[in-house]
Amino acid sequence: MCSFFNSIGEVSGISRAVSGAPRIVSDVPALFATRILRLFAYGLLSVVLALYLAAAGLSERQIGLLLTLTLVGDTLLSLWITTNADRIGRKRMLVAGAALMILAGVLFAATHSFWLLLFAATVGVISPSGNEVGPFLAIEQAALSEEITANRRTKVFAWYNLVGSFATAAGSLAGGSLAQLLHSRGVAELDSYRAVVVGYAVIGAAMILLFLKLSSAVEPPLVKRVQRKPEWFKADLGLGPSRRSVFTLAGLFTIDAFAGGFVVQAFVAYWFHVRFGVAPATLGGIFFGANVLAGISALSATWLAKRIGLLATMVGTHIPSNVLLMLVPLMPNLTLAIALLLLRFSISQMDVPTRQAYTMALVMPEERSAAAGITGIARTLGASLAPLIAGPLYATAALAGLPFFLSGGLKIVYDLLIWKIFRNVELPK
Repeated sequence: MCSFFNSIGEVSGISRAVSGAPRIVSDVPALFATRILRLFAYGLLSVVLALYLAAAGLSERQIGLLLTLTLVGDTLLSLWITTNADRIGRKRMLVAGAALMILAGVLFAATHSFWLLLFAATVGVISPSGNEVGPFLAIEQAALSEEITANRRTKVFAWYNLVGSFATAAGSLAGGSLAQLLHSRGVAELDSYRAVVVGYAVIGAAMILLFLKLSSAVEPPLVKRVQRKPEWFKADLGLGPSRRSVFTLAGLFTIDAFAGGFVVQAFVAYWFHVRFGVAPATLGGIFFGANVLAGISALSATWLAKRIGLLATMVGTHIPSNVLLMLVPLMPNLTLAIALLLLRFSISQMDVPTRQAYTMALVMPEERSAAAGITGIARTLGASLAPLIAGPLYATAALAGLPFFLSGGLKIVYDLLIWKIFRNVELPK
């Protein structure tokens, strides 16, 4: 593990001028460590969260309301934290986010009261899907961008996404295995799930310790730091000259995320089960392999982006990925459907680190936290809408393949729009 973090430090080319002299900083390995811990925690909790709430006596309607408010609460908190991070301090806001993880974990473990759980879901940081939520991703991207050179940014973001994908997979396996192990040894079902929830809070505490060790190098340069409060009535949101570009990107990313919401993992797994009768254990193997391929594909983006550019890599890999997605429901048997799905995942994430690097390169250093936060929140909101439409489609045999076409088609529209709007925009050197 130590050699892994050393290699991360080497590829990042980390140096920062302090009092006129460059120094090597250790924040990149620390930020990778918090990413690994956080995504492990998200995966750990996601597999038992609904089961825990049901065992605690909540109805399906109450569970659905809790999970919905979790998403809404995460979105609103993330908007406030990320748009104020460059003024108040990125390190402070990261610590605050980890504290909210602890709050959510402690309240979920300590009470069965629906109203207290509702409060915890709204103000805490919890990921029902196992994916990135909360303010961490936006602020960490901005912090990483302070300490790595532009030509190495895509490579570092690629590794950043790779370790996150693997951590989520490992956490999911650990959460389910721990709960089942405890239950098999005589621990009550509710208490076995509660142990996982407590583990989530403990990981939040470990993240605070790591965030407290971050240096001042993660902050925006002092001379460029945002000193005033955002003028909310003017839609400032912590942005300056890049405001128009960021809002345009946010609108486009909303389309992309909305399209992705039609084919979230739970829906695709359900489709495989209904269409081909795939057993749950086999589904787990399919999507474990798919997520591993998705993580590895992010690394390939570095090589390609150096040769054709960030935007071209985003569009050039995303379009064929979505063509493959639309072909999946047309396959006549399980083998071909799995093969196309895995092939799609092998290139589907190449646009992620390039998209993150492009956003960071497009804005001023003092706008990075706000830009990443606003575009990330736009994606979260977009993704939250599509399942409401997709659910009834998957429930109807004649329409079950339609979400694949809607998703792939909308994503291609997004690709063409972002290429048309930004292809002539020159990134700052």
